[in-house]
Amino acid sequence: MSESKNYLIIGGSSGIGLTLARIEALKGNLITVAARKTIVEPLITSITFDATKDDLNVSSLPQSIDGLVYCPGSVNLKPFHRLTDQEFLDDFNLNVLGAIKVIRATLPLLKNAQSASIILFSTVAVAQGMPFHASVATSKRAIEGLAKSLAAEFAPKIRVNVIAPSLTDTPLAIKLLSSEEKKKASGERHPLKRVGESKDIAEIASFLLSEKSSWITGQVFHVDGGLSTLRIM
Repeated sequence: MSESKNYLIIGGSSGIGLTLARIEALKGNLITVAARKTIVEPLITSITFDATKDDLNVSSLPQSIDGLVYCPGSVNLKPFHRLTDQEFLDDFNLNVLGAIKVIRATLPLLKNAQSASIILFSTVAVAQGMPFHASVATSKRAIEGLAKSLAAEFAPKIRVNVIAPSLTDTPLAIKLLSSEEKKKASGERHPLKRVGESKDIAEIASFLLSEKSSWITGQVFHVDGGLSTLRIM
């Protein structure tokens, strides 16, 4: 039996983060979820943390962290002319500066691990180009640049990768997928003819945390039903 790992999941109280936490806990790994809302889940430690306001207190965390996953994100979709400077700043603060602060705080703990993995999240809108995505795509493109820079800087001790999903059925997307008709219409835009589910994204995150991905770093994984690369006529 392999030795259990210590994983920290930021924003793991619902959606992809919670699904990943459950997957890893069932494998026997030690999971800490840090999110605005505390959760009561067997085998998962929950602490309250707001990535836009708080500095992460690492004193209660294990002294060695094998994996860090930063899940917070935003779906702020508006025409460009209606986006304010503050909205651009809010998205950047949550998606980018929040990740930077968490990585900075946990870096000594990641370095204490024999090898460690950091996973960040982007969006299909960076590669594809979509109307009304100017703010979120701007901040998520910055995440991709940050990840590649850190992957080069932290190698070979710490791997850094990005997952770029398309629309996924999580609480974050509830306004876009609030009915079966909306889900069907959104699914039809994808070559695989459905929207993503939390498990679709959590499973690749689980792979990137594991030693099975030990020769992978600095990559952006498009888990998007084929939307970013395929055109089905």
